[in-house]
Amino acid sequence: MGRPLANIASLVNINVRPRGKSIKPPQGHISLRESDSTALLYAKLADESGLSVHRLRISLGPDGDQVVANANGSTLSDAGIADGAVVYAKDLGPQIDWRTVYVIEYLGPLVIHPLIYKLRLAKPSPAQTLTLYMIMGQFAKRELESLFVHRFSNATMPLRNVFKNSFHYWVLSGALLAWFAYSPEISVSSNGLSPLAYLGLFLYAVGLSMNTYIHLIQRSLRPAGTDQRRIPSGPGFAWVTCPNYMFETLTWTGVFLVVRNWSVLLFIVVSVAQMKVWADKKEARYRREFPDAYVKKRHGVIPGIL
Repeated sequence: MGRPLANIASLVNINVRPRGKSIKPPQGHISLRESDSTALLYAKLADESGLSVHRLRISLGPDGDQVVANANGSTLSDAGIADGAVVYAKDLGPQIDWRTVYVIEYLGPLVIHPLIYKLRLAKPSPAQTLTLYMIMGQFAKRELESLFVHRFSNATMPLRNVFKNSFHYWVLSGALLAWFAYSPEISVSSNGLSPLAYLGLFLYAVGLSMNTYIHLIQRSLRPAGTDQRRIPSGPGFAWVTCPNYMFETLTWTGVFLVVRNWSVLLFIVVSVAQMKVWADKKEARYRREFPDAYVKKRHGVIPGIL
């Protein structure tokens, strides 16, 4: 008789209040055991509200602060959810898989560049042809990594974000860059490649291969099907928080040295600014999650600069 009483005592009734549109379960609360995972709380709310679990965000604060992680390794007790607790649930709206977003983003340049190259150039210079091959290689690599290498901490993102995210690649590195890089009037010698172009090709090859290597290291840090994180190590990690961004910058610097057009430089500046924001967030997370073991970095993208 004592065993069922212990189980009853461990039950917690969680009051669910909506943030935004109402997504409360029919009875207004969910009953679970304090040892149950927060992932089960998400699953139960999804089942009772009729929404995908990926559309839900549960928080302890009415303003969305103190987000409750959707994690199998975190219990209700760990999250500070006791009997009679109030949690706030928000419907994030239609979602799209992260991997799908990446594939859509990188597809743009792969279609746009050869199209504009063919339409604009009757006699492309060697530098323009090499630029096309380099950019196609870069985005083909990204597509393959999206399909077979990357592991994502979040399963989905809001559907509306695909349009915002795609602008960077379809417009900046796609239509804008292609239109000006493949201009018939571009001031790049048509008599073979310059020494600067060969240097650019070398930097591109180093950047592309090392960026891929870093991505493979990052993949190994998160076992499939888990949200586990570990401190990364390898080439460049002693210099900056995100050496994959450093080598990405090196890759595009190589493209710029080949074609020497302002549209490539604009894309580099915008990309580095965005990567700096992401690197700062990752640095803060490393410091928070590994306060004793992680060696703090002053720069996130470019050693000694950013």
